Amino acid sequence: MAALNDLLPKAAVRLDVRVSDWQEAIRAAGGLLVETGATTDDYTAEMIRNVEENGPYLVIAPGFAFAHARPSPAVLRTGMSWVRLEQPVEFGHESNDPVHLVVGLAAEDSGAHTAAMAALAQLLADPATGQALQEATDAEALLAVLAGPDGERDDRGQEEAVREQAVREPAVREPAVREPAVREVAGDERPAGNGQAVPAKAVHKILTVCGNGVGTSLFLKNTLEQVLDRWGWSRHVTVEATDTISAKGKASEAVAILTSREIARTLGEIGVPVKIVEDFTSGPEVDRILRDTYEV
Repeated sequence: MAALNDLLPKAAVRLDVRVSDWQEAIRAAGGLLVETGATTDDYTAEMIRNVEENGPYLVIAPGFAFAHARPSPAVLRTGMSWVRLEQPVEFGHESNDPVHLVVGLAAEDSGAHTAAMAALAQLLADPATGQALQEATDAEALLAVLAGPDGERDDRGQEEAVREQAVREPAVREPAVREPAVREVAGDERPAGNGQAVPAKAVHKILTVCGNGVGTSLFLKNTLEQVLDRWGWSRHVTVEATDTISAKGKASEAVAILTSREIARTLGEIGVPVKIVEDFTSGPEVDRILRDTYEV
């Protein structure tokens, strides 16, 4: 799988770009994808149309928009672009506007960039890294922040935030999903490493959903999997990132769906709980939603 530094070349980074609205911001990100050989101009139009059709769900964290569209012939290779705006613009998101950072993604398929999305999600979830990215003076400095010390970053800040949330809302021994649609399987419950009780043999599925299944849903999947790892539930709950069309067909397999407010409206009533996530990079927020789902 491609790493973040493989997908984001220096030529695809622009800092302090002046734009007048969200369409122009996406055009700036799309233009860099074209310049670096990742897409044709048609893909930029597809990214704008994605927002027009599905709403500003791609504003997945405060100040951050992740511009993308479905894989199409307009994508020549998987690549990314990075546009930091001189002045933030409104995308129309209820809680995460205004946007000062637009990252563009062009994906040939739904799998090649998974590792890069996981790395970027972890980076943007760290307040210190976010501040450093905002203060970077040029493309070289920004890419150095993304690479981190020795190509890695210190993840302790995010872990500590989730741990503090766990202290405020102590776990109980009997996790019970509120909806009766969850299928039980044989096996006694036993405590996980942090005191949570988990079904010994149960394998539940949670869907993270976005308009295209290749971008924002992967961010949310990564955050949810980090929380499940800390709970010790990773062997018992699987997470699948998918799009709105596929989610409707897969809903019966899932315990719950995690998505944005805009995509939740598109999904409508599909027979399983649909949980709204405002900040796709927030471990504490996803932790609260998971506790609500399993009543722990």
